[in-house]
Amino acid sequence: MADGLNDARAMRIAELINDYRTLQLHISQQLASVAMGDVQQEGFRILAQSSTAAQRLLAAGFTGMPIEDQGSNPEMEKAQLRQVVLDASGRRFQAHRIYLRVAAAKRWAINRQDLISRFGKASTTQLREIDQILRQELNSITDHSIFSDLRQADTRAGLWVAEDPPLAAIQLWENSRRT
Repeated sequence: MADGLNDARAMRIAELINDYRTLQLHISQQLASVAMGDVQQEGFRILAQSSTAAQRLLAAGFTGMPIEDQGSNPEMEKAQLRQVVLDASGRRFQAHRIYLRVAAAKRWAINRQDLISRFGKASTTQLREIDQILRQELNSITDHSIFSDLRQADTRAGLWVAEDPPLAAIQLWENSRRT
């Protein structure tokens, strides 16, 4: 039975895809503004991994499940739209994670370069402190915090989130794409 919400679902997809596109633009701008260094150093390794992850995410196609025609066209459309909402939510979720990791690594690179430029050569202790700050920031980037941040931003913006997938569904979607 059609519920009359397919237009709202389609609008939600557009919002999610727009957020995803914006995140991808921010990721590429952040990566372009950092001079890459020795990938043996954790921050530069994170930047390289993030660049690869962002490219892989962009290249990945939609992988929805086949939908059996179980009734009216509006019902089939509803099921398809829900799958696309899940895919768009998952992509935005992954892009947000990549963006947060890039931002943390960029701060690391800036702090490191600032330290070296101020003193000519930074002490091992000072560099370790900057490395530790990076690790703390990366450890604070959890699936739960990403999901919560995105949900709060959507709610503050007054967006329709009634049928947004829960974190567990996004994690299942993400895991199914890794195989």
